[in-house]
Amino acid sequence: MLTISRSIHIPESELVERFLRADGPGGQHVNRTESAVELRFDVINSPSLPEALRTRVLERADRRLTGEGVLVIQARRFRDQARNREDARDRLVEIIREVLQPPARRIATKPTRGSKERRLAGKQQRGQIKKGRGRPGLHD
Repeated sequence: MLTISRSIHIPESELVERFLRADGPGGQHVNRTESAVELRFDVINSPSLPEALRTRVLERADRRLTGEGVLVIQARRFRDQARNREDARDRLVEIIREVLQPPARRIATKPTRGSKERRLAGKQQRGQIKKGRGRPGLHD
């Protein structure tokens, strides 16, 4: 059971783990053991996630999310399988916790009068600089 919050838990049956050979340090041992972990979690078909949370996870522009709505996390940071499994699960929890709180609504504001004046003054100054680059006597 993977605990996301007090009310949200993901059962082991919804997580699919696959073990692969990892690259990196480890000598010949790395060629023999499957220490990297690929964790898959089907966001679309998961009964554990509330609808609003599922929508926010799917709306995230995340490269780990497939077209079918499956979140794929690869963990190969450590040399042993157990630590990589734990790392993948921690990252899944972190991703889901990031979208637990709905994003704050943006309140539209207007530019202040001073900022408008500064912007226009800057544009005029820039125009004068460009005007000064021409041949003398042409634009006078």
